[in-house]
Amino acid sequence: MFGACATLSSNADERRFGYVYEPEVLPKGGMEFEQWVTLGSQRTSAGEVGKENYNRFEIREELEYGVSDRYSVSLYLNGVNESYRDKTITPFEDKSKFTFDGISIENRYMLLNPADHAVGLTLYLEPRFAGDNAELEQKIILGQRHGDWKWAVNLTHATEWGDNFHETEGEVEISAGIARDLSPNWSIGLEVRDHNEIPEYERWENTAVFVGPVINYRHERWWATLSVMPQVFGRNYTGEPDGYRNLELEGHERISVRLLVGISL
Repeated sequence: MFGACATLSSNADERRFGYVYEPEVLPKGGMEFEQWVTLGSQRTSAGEVGKENYNRFEIREELEYGVSDRYSVSLYLNGVNESYRDKTITPFEDKSKFTFDGISIENRYMLLNPADHAVGLTLYLEPRFAGDNAELEQKIILGQRHGDWKWAVNLTHATEWGDNFHETEGEVEISAGIARDLSPNWSIGLEVRDHNEIPEYERWENTAVFVGPVINYRHERWWATLSVMPQVFGRNYTGEPDGYRNLELEGHERISVRLLVGISL
């Protein structure tokens, strides 16, 4: 019935998207190493933010293993480097700091295989622990392939505990992607993300919408995906601390770029 989906390669976890997860998981016994590099660039030096030439690099190393044909588990090492010129103090001060952001364990369980059902469905749970802070992220992952086309939708919720667990912040995100295979090796597509922050679960603080292209290359034992996502709309519902009405540059960047490289082991 879904013949285009019925044959999955041994690299079933090749990712057509940089930010959006697809429902497929690694087959039983499969193992893969992934290198993540994400750049969030440019907030604002205006208003209360005062962060000029802001850049945030997130670096993640992932080792993924297929426990069964439905369940895969991954171990992540996470690092963050943040740099900017602080214009909220006089004289202005250049700041740069690298932080080890803890260890994550990602669990994905495929309830409905898209090769056998009209829509694939996978559940995702990822706890992260970094000593003085932690996070728990959940996703509902939907997707399917139709010939050379593939789409996926993610519904995401996360809770982050910071400041030695004295602060709590909720995050809600809806993301989607659609891609077309141009050849056995190349695909191009488009991703959309709507990310929202809810401090202490007391108020909906902001929203930021990102839209941009994604390109994927696949080889026999490795693949690479590059996604470039500028912020096209944002709103801070507690005022305009960044001085912008239609962008949110206090808690989000003007542009986000992610490169993923996966190697089958």
